Amino acid sequence: MSVAARVNRKDFFTDEEWAPLAARSSWKGLALVAHCWAVIGLTWAAVIWSPHVLGVFWPVTIIPAAMIIGGRQLGLGILMHDAAHGCLHPNLKVNDGVAEWLCAEGVERYRKYHLQHHKFAQQAEDPDLVLSAPFPITRQSLWRKVARDLTGQTWVKQRFGVMQAKLKARKPGQAVLPIVAGEIWRMRRWFALNLAVIAVTSALGYWWAWFALWLLPRATWFQLITRFRNIAEHALVAKDEPDPLRHARTTSANLVERMLIAPYYVNYHCEHHMFMHMPCWSLPRAHRLLRAKGVLDRMRTAPNYVTVLSQAAGKAA
Repeated sequence: MSVAARVNRKDFFTDEEWAPLAARSSWKGLALVAHCWAVIGLTWAAVIWSPHVLGVFWPVTIIPAAMIIGGRQLGLGILMHDAAHGCLHPNLKVNDGVAEWLCAEGVERYRKYHLQHHKFAQQAEDPDLVLSAPFPITRQSLWRKVARDLTGQTWVKQRFGVMQAKLKARKPGQAVLPIVAGEIWRMRRWFALNLAVIAVTSALGYWWAWFALWLLPRATWFQLITRFRNIAEHALVAKDEPDPLRHARTTSANLVERMLIAPYYVNYHCEHHMFMHMPCWSLPRAHRLLRAKGVLDRMRTAPNYVTVLSQAAGKAA
């Protein structure tokens, strides 16, 4: 196995510079989680109450709400990712507990998988290599993927793909019910939490809220921007890339992109791979220091997401 080359932080930062960059915080990670849920909650409130306050029929607000909520759903995944690196809180039990119950379930399982990605970044053993290997693709291919994302097809495949595969592979005469029951049990927490939300919102007279303000963003916008994030991070990076400053890409993001596509500093992905245990809120400062030191020219960067997507879809038809 070929382990990916690593950087020595002392080649880039003094001890005085490094200490605040690497420091864990007992409140910053929790504040980001609270911020994420506050944005989601306020968006729910705005859509639900807009007919009463503004006289605006709620379907008019669904598209912008789906984009905002979908961006925060990705944000919860990003914060769980930070927890997988032990960066969300200095107490590991708090770190993992907050991630598991307030961000996304399966943090320990994800940690084992994801650290292999860092260990073997862009090498043959990288479990995420399959995400970047197909690029560049044609523009038509990218648009087909966008269509699958925005119509919910990608979400259905991800959420129920295991069940579909098991049903497809069942032997002649094998009962369907045990397979379905087993998958429902495997996803019991997801079903329980979502059914609870549906029950509460229905009791309050807003039976549609979960479908319009959680499922719709999750099944559409979340899928699309997750794809864009994956493309921006590693697409067009050569397999077996030897330079650890070029294993991943940092993409500049403006305020709107940070709101809708790149929450919680996820766009600083080159810095994250260089210093994978640095908390996400320290990445912009690290970026500025590296730029001041003239290191940025050696790193893989992009001026915006449109540029990256255009290059990733640059293969001739």
